[in-house]
Amino acid sequence: MIDTEAIAELAYDLARHDFSHPSGRRDVGFREKPIWQKVRALGTRLWLDTGDIDEAAALWCCEFDALTTNNTLLNKEIQKGSYDDLIREAAEAIRRTAREIDEQELVLEIAFVLNARHALKLVERFDAHVSVELHTDLGHDVERSVAYGRRYFDICPERFYVKVPLTPAGLLAARQLGQEGVPVNFTLGFSARQNYAIALLAQPRFVNVFMGRLNAFVADNKLGDGRNIGEKATLATQRMLVELRDARRTRSLLIGASVREGAQVAALTGLDVLTMPPKAAAQYEEAPSAGLSSQVQTDPAVPLAEGVSLEDFNAGTLWDVPQVFKDSVEGLLQEDMDTMTPDDIRSHFARRGLADFLPDWSPEDVRTATADGKIPVFATWKERLSKGAIGLDALLNLSAFEAFASDQRALDDRIRSLI
Repeated sequence: MIDTEAIAELAYDLARHDFSHPSGRRDVGFREKPIWQKVRALGTRLWLDTGDIDEAAALWCCEFDALTTNNTLLNKEIQKGSYDDLIREAAEAIRRTAREIDEQELVLEIAFVLNARHALKLVERFDAHVSVELHTDLGHDVERSVAYGRRYFDICPERFYVKVPLTPAGLLAARQLGQEGVPVNFTLGFSARQNYAIALLAQPRFVNVFMGRLNAFVADNKLGDGRNIGEKATLATQRMLVELRDARRTRSLLIGASVREGAQVAALTGLDVLTMPPKAAAQYEEAPSAGLSSQVQTDPAVPLAEGVSLEDFNAGTLWDVPQVFKDSVEGLLQEDMDTMTPDDIRSHFARRGLADFLPDWSPEDVRTATADGKIPVFATWKERLSKGAIGLDALLNLSAFEAFASDQRALDDRIRSLI
């Protein structure tokens, strides 16, 4: 039998090797930037969406306070080869501790060490909070998601946020981690209704709308020019969360994620958090808005191609939170959720006519989404979307999860090539 506690202790030591962080002390080299001070003054926290230390250093200033990584960004860093020696060292050490460990479990442990080690480098360099993401193999396993979430948090409780993906299992895992005091960044959200449910049922520290992928869905499928659909969903989500916080029903803050260009900063000022790739942040610095104001009450129009309507792709699921949906969430809150399974969560919504919210994806659906890549091919899903059988938010969530899983497999393959 594998001694899981011994492996966890070893992984902790491997991840924190030579880590030194005087928590709370900012590097004196970080400068202030009035451009970003104006954004912060309107209530928006600023994060950088990168795992590249050099990229982050070129833009980092006192107004930024966190970085977020994910499976894709970490894979980019691992593929550079700078962690190859650590991979070999970790494999040798873990095998000495657990000779009977199978290859996939070994890869999972090494990936954990790599994610934690790289995140600690970001903490050490920038004194920033850093989001670390669970391995995608854990996305449908409540117990193991909780176990690895605890382990990430234990490595750096003063600076780590734990990213948990939006799946039925992720919802239950995030709820349990939050109850234990682990700050969760609940990721892969795309809509107000998804985040309404998450904010009330799981109470994570942060929720997300991946707005850039929403805009890309419309543009790539020639349904319109891609402007504003992500912004409309994000701003609707922010207004909904403000209402819930004002009613003291949640503490969750919104992250406007997958920003694509600098102009979106001014269009989304007033959000709780904006996380930007360095390219978008640099664009805003080059062309900042002259007159910033909060945009939270703005409801932008979504331009579409001739002959296309929002109903064609079930876009209303991105910003509408109908009463039947709210009632369904309230019903779950009356249940003993801590004894429920992921299938129980999915079935609860389906019984109330909301099967489009957490669809029971078939293996063929998963293969199709994986083949599509980050952005679903509209023609493939058109009939189910137009009939309301699946929500656009649910489809984008599936595609995002499978895209991250593909990058996770690439990272895992590099580990395998070295052990």
